[in-house]
Amino acid sequence: MTTLIALAAVALTGGQATNIENYVQGDLQDATLVARIIKGDQRELAKINKDFGTSYRFDSSVVYFKEPLKMRAEAHVEETNVVYIINGTTQWIRLPSYKYKTDLAMHPGRRQSLMDVGVLVPSLFTSFMDAKFIRMDRETGEAIFDLTYKKGMDDSTRFRVWLDKTKKYVTKREWYNQFSKEIATFYYLNPVEVKGVWFPTRLEVKNTDNVIAGITKYDSMKINTGLPDSLFVSK
Repeated sequence: MTTLIALAAVALTGGQATNIENYVQGDLQDATLVARIIKGDQRELAKINKDFGTSYRFDSSVVYFKEPLKMRAEAHVEETNVVYIINGTTQWIRLPSYKYKTDLAMHPGRRQSLMDVGVLVPSLFTSFMDAKFIRMDRETGEAIFDLTYKKGMDDSTRFRVWLDKTKKYVTKREWYNQFSKEIATFYYLNPVEVKGVWFPTRLEVKNTDNVIAGITKYDSMKINTGLPDSLFVSK
């Protein structure tokens, strides 16, 4: 009976895999990119949530990612250098006269990852998120999954993602809050291939009024350069 159900599932999806493991970038170990803000309408961004527009106040940031679940962003605003680090569940924010450290184990929504720039990696689904296959999109042929935080994190936020089955990147992401209300939609555009990994180079975010509130351009991408672990610890 199990075999018959599995065969039926394959038939209904046109033979495409329904496991999230088939859509992650397993060869990606680290990445470096520059995020440049093209548009940041603070009034429209505030409709997503009151803090969402903060990152759009920086003209550009250098962002580093390393597996598993490490991220560092460096920005310069109003003659002030800002460093933001996520290492697992630990967050650091560092300014010249201020240093803040906190544990985000029970606040998964504050942990940025490669998913935010449109790329999924295996570590996302080991201890951080669960993925549920929804369907294959009839119009685009893309795989659609719902992503939720692991049980025990006390956060029922949900993301619905559309995944390019060949290039293995997120083309679209809908963000739903803990009350299942949609609050934003992200569109990942103009992908480029760097060392076998496909990265979107443009992100557009719309609020629920269907207004483009923010646009970010990604460039200067480097993949698997061997970033040191020390980069992801605040000193």
